[in-house]
Amino acid sequence: MIHPSHTTGRNQTPCPPRTPRGTGRPPASPSFSYPDVGATAFPGALPSGYDHLRHRTLVGRGGDVFRAAGTAVTTWGMHRATGARVHAEADRAAPGVRLRVAAGLGRLEYAVPCRVVWAAYGEDRTGLAYGTLEGHPESGEESFVVTLDPDGSVWFTVTAFSRPARWYTRLAGPAVPVLQRWYARRLGRAVRRLAQGRDAA
Repeated sequence: MIHPSHTTGRNQTPCPPRTPRGTGRPPASPSFSYPDVGATAFPGALPSGYDHLRHRTLVGRGGDVFRAAGTAVTTWGMHRATGARVHAEADRAAPGVRLRVAAGLGRLEYAVPCRVVWAAYGEDRTGLAYGTLEGHPESGEESFVVTLDPDGSVWFTVTAFSRPARWYTRLAGPAVPVLQRWYARRLGRAVRRLAQGRDAA
């Protein structure tokens, strides 16, 4: 994760972070492992010093598909449909919710810690972003957004910026972005299946 489809660098309408009342910033936590918290809200201007990922998948058409896709993203069904396990503080994404995304079984389970930075629930845009916490092998942020275009097309977009935070991810070098793009494509296929009723969330 900080880890027919196509990758795109197209600018998109910003999805502003939802902030705690009385503040002008995303939910703060000393455990975020990077300084640019909330930057995925403006995917056309990702911060420098990181690897950037933008991947877009056509999910289907119509309001029903949009709503089903949005639910799959914001209730962790998207991740679970890829075989990952999500241990989250809440069943639905909201700013400040902590989660661990895990692979493996029992003592061999490997889980990476994240916290939701922003969540959006709109008539034509639904999604979330989470950022890495201390202990994650990468440092950065990733967003997962479903949009409904005026022509009825439903798109799922992954936007991320990240850089290695551990010796083994630094050693992996260019293999890490390749794996991240592979996983983004897998997420896109999972969202499409879920939105079209061909899998269980």
